[in-house]
Amino acid sequence: MRCGSVPKPGDIVLTQVQFTDTFEIKRRPALVLFEEYGNVVVAGITSNTEMRGIPFTRKEGAVKDSVIKLNYIFTVSNAMIERSLCSLSTAKRAEIYRDLHAKIKKITQ
Repeated sequence: MRCGSVPKPGDIVLTQVQFTDTFEIKRRPALVLFEEYGNVVVAGITSNTEMRGIPFTRKEGAVKDSVIKLNYIFTVSNAMIERSLCSLSTAKRAEIYRDLHAKIKKITQ
């Protein structure tokens, strides 16, 4: 991202991602969950709508209908983020954080 620019929670960004099953790095969209000290925690986004996750449609700003994968959360440095693509609505952000909260609650019980 631009020097001095910090992504905000709910931003959809284009970032470099290293996949767990290979050393290959690819450019992929991701949802910013939060940023702290130059580290950005994101959830991956896939255009494979058969995968589990929260739907993210063209009407909501996606380039093509996609899925936000809350089971694919990782950290990237702010320097790995190329640019911001769009920002989710307040209602969509609330849906995502409710789902994340439910997952955490399930683990901690």
